Amino acid sequence: MNAIWPSIEAVLTKYSLVTAFTLVGAVVWVAYAIAGRLAGGRLHGSAIAILMGLAAAYVAGSFTGGAKGVADIGWLAGVGLMGGAMLRDLAIVATAYGVRLEEFIKTGLSGVVSLLLGVFSAFLFGATVAYAFGFRDPVALVTIGGGAATYIVGPVTGTALGASSDIIALSVGAGLVKSVLVMTLTPLAARWIGLDNPRAAMIYGGLLGTTSGVAGGLAATDERLVPYGAMTATFYTGLGCLLGPSVAYIAVRAVVGS
Repeated sequence: MNAIWPSIEAVLTKYSLVTAFTLVGAVVWVAYAIAGRLAGGRLHGSAIAILMGLAAAYVAGSFTGGAKGVADIGWLAGVGLMGGAMLRDLAIVATAYGVRLEEFIKTGLSGVVSLLLGVFSAFLFGATVAYAFGFRDPVALVTIGGGAATYIVGPVTGTALGASSDIIALSVGAGLVKSVLVMTLTPLAARWIGLDNPRAAMIYGGLLGTTSGVAGGLAATDERLVPYGAMTATFYTGLGCLLGPSVAYIAVRAVVGS
């Protein structure tokens, strides 16, 4: 093995982006297998995949002493490109294409109000917690607030405003915690909040966002509700990406100063 590894490593390094896609695909496959067989569908595969990715980044960073996680390993450098802004934005746009405006309009005024209330309350909660922990920079406050919305809104907001990688990592962590909590608590709370019909699922998705959390929670509650909740949750993510670097940033800057 030691004799042939240099040859394998050279090929993996040469086609690093293909290597990255293969690795991420394998991680996602394992994560969904764990979600289906061990977690009984109560924990979404995407959340498990993210946890595995964060753990791998930590271990890789500990060994290499670098700051880019597994991308600091030569033959895994393609992971850095795959996780970069270009493909990330492509994934967000692709997600947005799955939204059907006509279906969302069916929720009426309550759907619109739940969406706006959900987005702005998440920003407010995340920014307030960040402020309580000593952050005073409006860019950091809005980025972490965006993470409290979803783990996509946080990085998008942080990148648009020029936040540091540490702040963006915090926003991802906040979004991941929210996603896992929504997944696990939704089946327990569904009975008490009347989450048993498509309209309630749409409003629920609009209030909480985090598509993976809502989809996982509704799958464990009633899988027929998943498309409805996931649709408004996707709207939530798109709206958060639009409002984070603009309205939310202006509002926070007006409150705490530049």
